[in-house]
Amino acid sequence: MLLVIDCGNTNTVFAVYRGDEEAPLGAWRTSTVPTRTADEYAVWLTQLMALDGLDTKGIEAVILATVVPASLFSLRTLCRKHFKIDPMVVGEPGVELGIAVRIDRPEEVGADRVVNAVAAHRLYGGPLIVVDFGTATTFDVVDEDGGYAGGIIAPGINLSLDALYMAAAQLPKIAIRPPERQPGDNDPVRVIGKNTRAAMHSGIFWGYVAMIEGLVARIRAEYGRPMRVVGTGGLSALFAEWTPALEIVDDDLTLAGLRMIHKSNSG
Repeated sequence: MLLVIDCGNTNTVFAVYRGDEEAPLGAWRTSTVPTRTADEYAVWLTQLMALDGLDTKGIEAVILATVVPASLFSLRTLCRKHFKIDPMVVGEPGVELGIAVRIDRPEEVGADRVVNAVAAHRLYGGPLIVVDFGTATTFDVVDEDGGYAGGIIAPGINLSLDALYMAAAQLPKIAIRPPERQPGDNDPVRVIGKNTRAAMHSGIFWGYVAMIEGLVARIRAEYGRPMRVVGTGGLSALFAEWTPALEIVDDDLTLAGLRMIHKSNSG
């Protein structure tokens, strides 16, 4: 079995794959805390694996990607101490991605973004745009041959919500949710809010829909050729329901990319 670890700024996801099976046997998510120790990870992970009937002794290989350098030591120690495995780490020498990174400073691109590019091209072809709804909302361009051609980084939706709440004294803290349909209305949804909370929900939700549609249109115009759009991340399915700009939703894109990179590097 292969253990895949995707450490993002907000959450860290662990998933276990067996052989050539494309679907994971199990996947578990925890908050990313750079001070969390290898032993804490081990207690948490082994209990969750046991609940799903999986034995940690069956783990034969590990691949991980992280955009939080402070978490790498504990994750690497987890693998070495508790699984007796030296993990494959995306971005380190000897780990080949199999794609060209065509930006000014290739070393600056986040590991998750190039991993997404690998998976998206192999699964859906190219050229395409990958929209990842994470701590930041990123738009990444993948060429016809699978090369990473650059992209856009915008504030994530939860960052925007927190900033709005903290900076404006009279605005409440809200959570992202889909628009409410009004029974009997001629229009399926309302954009104009009739109270503060409704106005905030509308601004955040429809503001992000407008950003997605606008940036996708501008990327396509600049690229000059038809491009498919793949959405990933926890909120991708929510937004895909309300805009045709997101053509494909694949929440497991990063995990699939890590599995593909491990397979190509291990022969």
